[in-house]
Amino acid sequence: MLKVGLTGGIGAGKSEVSRLLVECGAVLIDADRIAREVVEPGTPGLAAVVRAFGEEVLTEDGRLDRPRLGSIVFAAPDRLAVLNSIVHPLVGARSRELEAAAADDAVVVHDVPLLTENGLAPLYDLVVVVDASPETQLDRLVRLRGMTEDDARARMAAQATREQRLEIADIVIDNDVPLAELQRRVKDVWADLTRRARASREPLQE
Repeated sequence: MLKVGLTGGIGAGKSEVSRLLVECGAVLIDADRIAREVVEPGTPGLAAVVRAFGEEVLTEDGRLDRPRLGSIVFAAPDRLAVLNSIVHPLVGARSRELEAAAADDAVVVHDVPLLTENGLAPLYDLVVVVDASPETQLDRLVRLRGMTEDDARARMAAQATREQRLEIADIVIDNDVPLAELQRRVKDVWADLTRRARASREPLQE
């Protein structure tokens, strides 16, 4: 098994790269999706969030009111730390379960938006960074996601810098390119990853 950490700045196109890797045959473990699952109604995660933040972070039907919780935690770093202390261990445990269920020869791609910020690179055999210029990121966030320019810039500024991400990268996928070129690059990366996965198993077969 080859454990790959996949990350990239907001608007860099990481979701498209993860989709293409799945098409190639990767097992995808999506940290954002798991983070939503572990606070679904009836979960210990949601109960812990309510204990920490009160029932005002619930909608009328008992689900987590994400915008309301976001307005609380992103305005106060200490509250964000509390939320992270609840959610991150649950995400980690679920990620390990999914990884353990993968085949021995699988390439397991962990899609982790805040991999750089949280110092998680050592958890993986290698790190793939999806890279795009800040100008490209800004254009995509405003044009494709409908953000205001100020909101887009604020979200970009809240993440690690481009240089910090590139510093931890073992493989960089340039996404300042047309989709057809991105597809070719991802196929090349996939070929590299499958070679590495095979090489990692060889000593076990001797």
